[in-house]
Amino acid sequence: MKALDQIVVEGGTPLRGAVRVHGAKNAALPILAASLLVDGVCVVDDVPDLQDIRVMVDILRALGASVEYSPPVVRVDARRISQTEVPEELMRRMRSSIFLMGPLLARYGHARVSRPGGCTIGSRPIDLHLKGLAALGSSIDERHGYIDCRARRLRGAAIYLDTPSVGATENLMMASVLAEGTTVIGNAAREPEIADLADFLNRLGARIEGAGEDTVVISGVQSLAGGRHTIIPDRIVAGTLAIAAAMAGGEVTLEHVRPRHLGAVLTKLREAGVEIEVGRDIMRVRSDGELSAVEQVRTAPYPGFPTDLQAPFMALLSVARGMSIVSETVFEERFKHVGELCRMGANIRVDLRTAFVQGVPRLTGAVVQASDLRAGAALVLAGLAAKGTTVVEQAHHIDRGYERLDEMLRGLGARVRRLSQS
Repeated sequence: MKALDQIVVEGGTPLRGAVRVHGAKNAALPILAASLLVDGVCVVDDVPDLQDIRVMVDILRALGASVEYSPPVVRVDARRISQTEVPEELMRRMRSSIFLMGPLLARYGHARVSRPGGCTIGSRPIDLHLKGLAALGSSIDERHGYIDCRARRLRGAAIYLDTPSVGATENLMMASVLAEGTTVIGNAAREPEIADLADFLNRLGARIEGAGEDTVVISGVQSLAGGRHTIIPDRIVAGTLAIAAAMAGGEVTLEHVRPRHLGAVLTKLREAGVEIEVGRDIMRVRSDGELSAVEQVRTAPYPGFPTDLQAPFMALLSVARGMSIVSETVFEERFKHVGELCRMGANIRVDLRTAFVQGVPRLTGAVVQASDLRAGAALVLAGLAAKGTTVVEQAHHIDRGYERLDEMLRGLGARVRRLSQS
């Protein structure tokens, strides 16, 4: 962590130009984990240069894999894994490393991880992961903060998830690829990143059907061969940039996007008065900065409104005419940005997991603090629409999901700069 890590925003400048959206972090991480299943070399293209990606690379190397990382390309050779225990220090740096259990268990018959701790935006229980792995035939031994999983060979099973967990769906899908027989995952998560993981595995010889739907069927195979895959565009980054253009005003073209992955977000942006044109892999956003309130925004698993864009969209609603209501149904602690937006002059009242946002004519620059990744992005966007200077502290959080957000915005004409000092 840096002693001084700030993004400084001078508000009031419309955004104009074009920007390419980088590959999706939430697709790249499980795909890199899945490389442990492969008896060969995997080359993954358009991997974003992010803190979480670098942690995953460090984990793969610690397990004994040979990894070459030259952004945006990662080359992984996991044929000589030397251990199946994920180092605790690396587990602490990235919660999502929990889905290494599935690949390690499937390929090597053993996985040992430390139980992940709490999360700043709410609880992320892993019980669904463990129940699913047990159903596939793994023993589960939990003691002293560690989870030890063992199985000579996993066996296909029918698994129903109590909630459509993205991480559990990915973990169990990877575990089932080399299992004996057929696995059916019911009430599976439907996010595009899950379909991308399945595309990667199928390219290497897996037999997965239904990924991206609520039932996924995996027919186990003996082994996977090496191959090459390109990560899908990051829909959350694309949505963030679209919201930025809407708040600051102007006209922005987003290149390398999949608008169909943003259906709920584009609907709400249009309700707010934003003009949006879409092509197959391009999207143009126009706004005069005069925004209207949206009656109801309710986060939900895909294809609903993504919880990862709730904070940025609330920043937009804080300067929209009228009253908007935002309900957060996914994470119970994901309103930590509200107090910081109010420091900038927003009028927001929270009642349990619902926020009532009364739009104000203009926000005012202030010194604010990013509590997490998406909250940090929301505060940068608020700074674009504010009068004066906004300083977002603890900006390192933003680096977990956005590859140089300040540079992307500066390329569109925003007056944004980064202050970092070791």
